[in-house]
Order: sequence, then C-alpha cells, then structure tokens
Amino acid sequence: MTARFSIVISGWPAVGKTTIAGELAKEFGLSHYNGGDILKMLAAERGYSTDTSKSDWWDTPEAKKFMEERKRDPTFDKKVDGKLSEILKSENAVITSYTLPWLVSDERIIKFWLKGSSHNRAARMANRDKIPIEQAEKIVDMRDGENKKIYRSLYGFVFGDDLSVFDYALNTDRLSLDALVEISKLIVRHHASR
Repeated sequence: MTARFSIVISGWPAVGKTTIAGELAKEFGLSHYNGGDILKMLAAERGYSTDTSKSDWWDTPEAKKFMEERKRDPTFDKKVDGKLSEILKSENAVITSYTLPWLVSDERIIKFWLKGSSHNRAARMANRDKIPIEQAEKIVDMRDGENKKIYRSLYGFVFGDDLSVFDYALNTDRLSLDALVEISKLIVRHHASR
C-alpha cells in the first residue's frame, strides 16, 4: 500500500507511544521519528558525541550535559518541533511527539492520544528500564509536571488537557499494547482506504 498519510502519536511519558509507532511504521511502510531522535541530531550539530555503540546515549555523561544545556535554552524544543513539522511536510511518517498534534493541522495526518494511569505507566517504565517501581513512579510524576510546565510556557497549552486536536484517544490501561497496536492498525487501514 502506498501511503498518502502520516501519523502523529502523543501521550504521557511511558504510555507506549514508541511501541505502537514502531509497529504502525512497519505495517504501513512509513518512516519513524521521535523528538529524541531530533534532539540527538541537534546535540551532534552542537558538537556533542552521539555515538551509541557502547550504551544507550541518553544514559551517557555527554547526553546529561546536553540535557542541562537544553533546560537552560527553550529554543531546543521549538527547533525539535520545527524539524518534525518539516518531516511531516516532506514525507509520510509516524512521529511520536508531545506537542505536534497541537501545532500542525493537515487532513493527511492521523492523530492519536494515548492515555494511561501514572501507576501503570510507572510499572511499564520499571519493566522497560529495569528500575524499581518507586523510582519509576518518581520519574513519571516529574516528567508529567515538566511537560505541563514546559509546553504551557512555550506554546500556551496545558499538555493533556485539551484533546480536541486528536482524532482518536486510546486507553492503555484497558487493553494490552498488542491489542492497541491491532486497533491502531485497523483505524489506519480505514483511513488509508478512504
């Protein structure tokens, strides 16, 4: 099937965005991007080493130094969103992004919101990252608060409040990620056949 659409998936941290996005990209032959990929590109452009041959880059001292710089300069997030918007204009892709659904409007873009309780998201993070559940709960709460603060400051919307920009909202507490992947594929197939 030749794609004439793109997909943007948003939602709270550790809700399953990357898993579902990767499966949709494979199923429909779409490129797959996320904000983290673009942040790494920006880090490389600023002279940071982004070599991941030995470990996950985000856990390296180099990445931590870059993230401290990012916190001091809000233009990083706008640059990430700008690059992701350019990708949507130039190719068919699946993109996971906290902000794009509020920033782009195009009939060819199918927008999904994934919701899930902080408890279940923390459990997913603990399992994924092999960390204690208590640590994951603290990280989830911190990231939730940071997202609301950052995006209200940058763009004037409260992350997770106004979901009217989305075509579909899926509750990751109610079904397994495998089931949600199948539901998402079905939704996209119906869009593609219109």
